[in-house]
Amino acid sequence: MSSALADPEKVSPAAETLPAAGNSSPPSTYSASDEKGRTSEVERIEGAGAGGGAAGTQETPLYNAHIDVSEVDERKLIRKIDLYLVPWLSFLYLLSFLDRTSIGNAKLYHMTTDLHLTDQQYLIALTIFFFSYSIFEVPSNIFLKRLRPSIWLSLLMFLWGIMMSKSSHFVKTVQGLVHNYGGLLGMRWMLGMFEAGLFPGVNYYLSCWYKRSEFGIRAALFFSAATVSGAFGGLLAAAISHMEGVGGKPAWAWIFIIEGLVTVIAGVASFWIIQDFPDTAKFLTEAERTVVVRRLQSDDQYSAAGENLRWHYIWRSLLDWKTWVGMLLYMGADGPLYAFSLFLPSIINQLGYTATPANLLTVPVYALACVVTCVVGFVADRHGCRGLLAMICLTVGMVGYIILIVSRNPTLSYIAVYLAACGIYPTIPNIIAWMSNNVEGSYKRSVTIAMVIGFGNLNGAVSSNVYRARDAPWYTLGHGIVLMYICIGLIMSVIYWLSLRRENARRERGERDEIIKGVNEHQTELARNGTYASVADAKRDKGDEWSGYRYTL
Repeated sequence: MSSALADPEKVSPAAETLPAAGNSSPPSTYSASDEKGRTSEVERIEGAGAGGGAAGTQETPLYNAHIDVSEVDERKLIRKIDLYLVPWLSFLYLLSFLDRTSIGNAKLYHMTTDLHLTDQQYLIALTIFFFSYSIFEVPSNIFLKRLRPSIWLSLLMFLWGIMMSKSSHFVKTVQGLVHNYGGLLGMRWMLGMFEAGLFPGVNYYLSCWYKRSEFGIRAALFFSAATVSGAFGGLLAAAISHMEGVGGKPAWAWIFIIEGLVTVIAGVASFWIIQDFPDTAKFLTEAERTVVVRRLQSDDQYSAAGENLRWHYIWRSLLDWKTWVGMLLYMGADGPLYAFSLFLPSIINQLGYTATPANLLTVPVYALACVVTCVVGFVADRHGCRGLLAMICLTVGMVGYIILIVSRNPTLSYIAVYLAACGIYPTIPNIIAWMSNNVEGSYKRSVTIAMVIGFGNLNGAVSSNVYRARDAPWYTLGHGIVLMYICIGLIMSVIYWLSLRRENARRERGERDEIIKGVNEHQTELARNGTYASVADAKRDKGDEWSGYRYTL
């Protein structure tokens, strides 16, 4: 047997069973025939019998078949969703990244001297954040699915805002009130715990709204907030440095206080701004919700209409080889990301620039990384070549760090920093989109994304310790370890790509086809792949393991 999917952009007969039901109004701009066609042999057999008999009753039922969607303009609907979701979520991640990396800027304004920190104590303070951040990511994503995003994500923001602040006669951020090493450690642990759910949660949440060919650019736009925070953080730190001595506090404390106040306000506002999942979103009409769910289902996201929690789905994620390869692949990009973002000001500072110029010189680096991140996301969505782009970006990052290792010229090293940024930053959202594209089942996808991101973030505990003060100004050891991470990422991206390609080929040959009762029961050799009453049952139970599902390369 072979699948109908020769070209992922061609339309399958199965997809054509999803037109709007209802009346004779002018046709909507929404049409399921715009979706990718992915059909298995048994689906085509079913389609042939759709004119009568049992086989025709086995097709995936049309979501909200009684709803007329003829008046829905799909392009306007997607723009509406973009405006409601992406800007605010990106702003929240900007705040998150500012809060976690501002310690790098604060270090330039004598934080370690004022708190009497040794180099080792400073590195431990950076490290402890990643342990709590990684531990709580998987349970947070499960809670996000069980609760409404407007509640869970807002609660996380509010709690880390509360952690960073306390009420007296006026609000002050706890991080800005830290007076010793123990207080700094406690603050960093709590910060990691409350921020754990935002990045994996939002990426999973966005994957529940967009088709696989649309998710990459949204993930890139969302993640670009990290690059903007790098640029903005440097500018903000430079500006706040002029508050040295105000209220009897040093400049580094004011960096934490002002950024923390904004987080508190954003946490409160998020409850009213963050939207829920497509099937219940209040800012959409019922017809618009119907169109969103139908689009997702025709793009192989069969769980878009809702899915009940079953441990079966979670175990499938834990036992899936893609989860573990994805963890190592993401580690190869995320470890370098944190090393880069935490130590870029110090690296530039050691090249001969003082604190404020060093912070300002980080701005164009992050600005370029932001542009490249968005371009890579757009190209990956348009051409579906996420694996190839991951390999290219990691190679660019590798070149940048090789130059940093061998260079002893400040200007050349500064140029290499641009290459490193353009290799690391675009890779993060591209990998997340790649992982998300290849996992179906809302609970399975939530756990997989959290595990991949959590393991990557755990390696931030390693990468935050590789730039030692005694290795300044060239940090050869630190750059070498980051280069090792990038090499691991590149190797795993090749393994992941080849494995997905081989699995797609097996499905094309019919080796993964299931037995569907009343359709192909005579093919007993397929019993190892499962026996189901209908294709719809196979899709719901097997998710991305269903024979008609094709992995994104």
